[in-house]
Amino acid sequence: MIEPSESPEPAEQDEATPIRVFLVDDHALFRSGVRAELDPGVADVTVVGEAGSVAEAVAGIRHLAPDVVLLDVHMPDGGGAEVLRQLRPELPDIVFLALSVSDAAEDVIAVIRAGARGYVTKTINGRELAEAVRRVRAGDAVFSPRLAGFVLDAFSDRPGAAPPVDPELDRLTPRERDVLRLLARGYAYKEIAAELFISVKTVETHVSSVLRKTQLSNRYELSRWASDRRLV
Repeated sequence: MIEPSESPEPAEQDEATPIRVFLVDDHALFRSGVRAELDPGVADVTVVGEAGSVAEAVAGIRHLAPDVVLLDVHMPDGGGAEVLRQLRPELPDIVFLALSVSDAAEDVIAVIRAGARGYVTKTINGRELAEAVRRVRAGDAVFSPRLAGFVLDAFSDRPGAAPPVDPELDRLTPRERDVLRLLARGYAYKEIAAELFISVKTVETHVSSVLRKTQLSNRYELSRWASDRRLV
């Protein structure tokens, strides 16, 4: 659901004008929680809209032109990286801050490569989230120390740094990586479905896709493949 504001045009930012935030997350309950933390409890930050899918997010952000987008990484149809791919070139003044349950290196690096200005996890509290919004709006890059290390390694040229691109891993969508990570940890399909709020059939579809893309034949080979790439 996209909730329009009274004025779709971005206002000039000054001390009296709140930072206009748009929420993108496929869980309505989480979006409600973020709203409760930021609006109206934080005077200089206001939530002007929200979306639960990539298509809704693209349409809503284009319409409302917010200052900052809080962007979930893992959603169907490409997730946060797909939102960035579609909008970043045409709306360069909008700042994107990833807000995800995942703290995996490959997720952080993928969304930063796509154009996000920072990455925070959903363990953050309301005060910290508001401060992160202020900082990215002001031009800072915002990461926790551990996540910042992933980014520095990925973009570093020093010997021994993590390679910036893993072609095999890049074939997988963020959701396929989620499923693979849980599968490698020994979760049953039903448990993966419950953890990710998707159906068992959808889990099966993702596993089949991962097997095809990696050219592996069973979950045991997938587990070793995931372990080699530090997904577990």
